[in-house]
Amino acid sequence: MSIKFTILGSGSSLGIPRIDGNFGRCNPKNQKNYRMRCSALISDNRNSILIDTSPDIKSQLLKNKVKNIDRVFYTHSHADQTHGINELRVFYLKNKKKINIYADNSTKRYLLKSFGYCFKNIRDYPSILKMNNLKKFHQIKNIRIKPIKVKHGLINSYCYMINNICGYAPDVSKIYDKDLKYFYNLKYLVVDCLRYDWHPSHFNLKSVLNLVEKIKPKKTILTNINSDIDHEEVKKHLPKNIVPGYDGMNFKL
Repeated sequence: MSIKFTILGSGSSLGIPRIDGNFGRCNPKNQKNYRMRCSALISDNRNSILIDTSPDIKSQLLKNKVKNIDRVFYTHSHADQTHGINELRVFYLKNKKKINIYADNSTKRYLLKSFGYCFKNIRDYPSILKMNNLKKFHQIKNIRIKPIKVKHGLINSYCYMINNICGYAPDVSKIYDKDLKYFYNLKYLVVDCLRYDWHPSHFNLKSVLNLVEKIKPKKTILTNINSDIDHEEVKKHLPKNIVPGYDGMNFKL
């Protein structure tokens, strides 16, 4: 049974274009420069597993014709990863059962405080989500998901390894040395590449190139890309095994 990984959104926290219509250095004539905020989907014919609920999640699921969500894994608590959570309500109404949510303690506290109505019955509105702790790994039929803590500026975020084939790290400024062993020789690495210049909370292009040289994934796909990086322009600076991601990009695992 084939497993598909889909990049639902490949943009940074403001998206492209920004809400004021600004495209930065990106060519608005290229559809691959239209970037919604980061979310991803792992799917086969029995499971639809979402990573993060970006503010654009409704548009992303409609665009990719996603009819169901079974589980959601969160990378961290920032707004561009969480604030689409209310859109999950339709899947509760459709399936008549709560959706399992997986998050670390920090993200769990934030979600329960900010979106408590999703997790607790309030008058005539039943809760739609069930909170679960992250484990060392999660086996969901033939899909194995391993969370790996990474540094994201002043906080930690999570990279998710899928079947030891694909790593998804949309918000990362450093991989801890003790965990580098999990990153060597992946088939796919989907990784944060915010911009060309250094940033305290994200990899930039130089950081990604240095990482790829060290861990040697077969293919690296850039995500969380801001408006400094034009899709076609950045390709001129990349080796063939590194490509800029785009909304709706998918591949088989």
